Amino acid sequence: MQTVPLLSLVITLLNEEDNIQPLLQRVREAMQGLDYELILVDDGSTDATIPRIKQYADDRVRLVVLNRNYGQTTAMSAGIAEAKAPYIVTLDGDLQNDPADIPIMLEKLQREGWDVVAGVRAKRQDGMLLRKVPSKIANAMIRKMTGVYLHDYGCTLKIFRRQIAQHLGLYGELHRFIPVLAAMQGAKMTEMPVRHHARQFGKSKYGLGRTFKVMSDLLLMVFFQKYFRRPMHLFGPIGILTFLFGALISLYLLGVKLTGEDIGTRPLLTVAVVTLLAGLQIITFGFMAEIMMRTYYESGTKSTYLVRELYSASSPVSTLE
Repeated sequence: MQTVPLLSLVITLLNEEDNIQPLLQRVREAMQGLDYELILVDDGSTDATIPRIKQYADDRVRLVVLNRNYGQTTAMSAGIAEAKAPYIVTLDGDLQNDPADIPIMLEKLQREGWDVVAGVRAKRQDGMLLRKVPSKIANAMIRKMTGVYLHDYGCTLKIFRRQIAQHLGLYGELHRFIPVLAAMQGAKMTEMPVRHHARQFGKSKYGLGRTFKVMSDLLLMVFFQKYFRRPMHLFGPIGILTFLFGALISLYLLGVKLTGEDIGTRPLLTVAVVTLLAGLQIITFGFMAEIMMRTYYESGTKSTYLVRELYSASSPVSTLE
């Protein structure tokens, strides 16, 4: 009878061929004495990442090869879905997270009864202008707008109880908001400092171009937090205020008309109504599209990704179509 490991480590990978051997070595060294499985999710790598994994994998490694590049959130969701252990850990595959922190985080979670322990990158080894400053601004905005007070939302290194991790509802690019998604489930969360190393191999997949995506996802998170189950509490007041604004302009124009002035050529009413309603309609369509997407996937138990191959060093390769 196959035993269930204590920990499932989920690592997403995209073109990290040079990091595979040192990553596996560090995990083995850090996890000595613990029963664990290592789930590596290849998110459409075009280099030698997959052959390197198969070359250096041991019996604890399971590889999930996605059909194409879906993004980190989807790859993380695929790995979590494969996890069997009662505790699930997520971390990056670029060696910037240190697997040696995992046993300490596990001990804290078990001893103090937390559902999630999130890492805070101490002495972060990233560029100041392009990485640290935007990250600090984003973290402050997320704390302020969601009320979930963690210091480092961008740190992938986290440990979860299984029931929390497998019900996060990861779609799109929401991996940055995992603490918010966990809080929506009522998870008890804390954070602790973890080590952070400079990237030695490969190229970072992040840049300033993701700023607007983060801001858009933040608006979505606030909507899900506050109005997902009662959307009329958001749209009702906006609709009423919009209607009253239009009514006030109409009354003003009526007064002008009663004084004998011609208002037929005035664009004021048209501009006010069209711009306000157009903006409201665009935002509403965005929210509706997100809700419809989640309903489509969750109610129909449909997957957001296709798995090309499942590989384990302890069993034959299984290729899926």
